[in-house]
Amino acid sequence: MKFAAARPDVVRAINQRWLIKFWKQHQGDLRVPQWQAIEAANLNAMSANLSFLDVTGSDGDARFQFRYQGATVSHIHGSDDWRGKFLDEVMPAARQIESLPAYRHAVHSGRPVYTIHDVNDRNGRLVHYERLLLPFAADGRNVDRILASYELVCEDGAFDSQAIMISQSAPPNLRLAATIELAASA
Repeated sequence: MKFAAARPDVVRAINQRWLIKFWKQHQGDLRVPQWQAIEAANLNAMSANLSFLDVTGSDGDARFQFRYQGATVSHIHGSDDWRGKFLDEVMPAARQIESLPAYRHAVHSGRPVYTIHDVNDRNGRLVHYERLLLPFAADGRNVDRILASYELVCEDGAFDSQAIMISQSAPPNLRLAATIELAASA
């Protein structure tokens, strides 16, 4: 998967744009913001659309273990609580090919990664599955946690989101894969 460099305004969802600013504010002079400096209360309003994952290993052999999974994330993936489980254990093999490279890229680059995949709901409506991955590091350098934000957008308005990510008859179509580049003043 190739990741284009993109400005933060490529991100469409307001909550995800706020998260990018939040990430940048906590970065300071560090390569990657420290998770310990984050006040979790600031994320409560959007917690249903978030997952927190611990990173074990590095780069190509990195694994991602769920620490938290919001209610909306469970709903769209048709899943139970994944806390304590690894992403590669709960995600179907066919989905891993299009999903895991984004997580690994966030670990390797230390930058926010944004993807959009096109999926269809049960009624055939086109829905954009927008995922923002924000890397964090206890030491400010080596990524050991990822905050993932998920948004579903349908230009037709209402859509059926129940288990939308596992009800696909074909792999989701990748619309965009980008590394978000933040200017010093962003």
